[in-house]
Amino acid sequence: MALATITTKGQVTIPKDIREYLHLHQGDKIEIVANDKGEAIIRPISKKVDDLYGILNRPKQKSVSVEEMNEAIKNRFKNKFS
Repeated sequence: MALATITTKGQVTIPKDIREYLHLHQGDKIEIVANDKGEAIIRPISKKVDDLYGILNRPKQKSVSVEEMNEAIKNRFKNKFS
């Protein structure tokens, strides 16, 4: 069991053994979820670029340039607020 103390600012230092177990590093994001048992669950939500590589790949979809994306966004807002 690892113990932590809440500071006057509401901050908590996650003990080293827990950080190592969850592979947490400085700058990583975590999610804290309270359940109906009065417990808090800590989940790492950090993703590395390598973990995300290729998730948007759709072989039959045509590539779109940044300019085309910007134009589509501009048109969507123009149509929405006109």
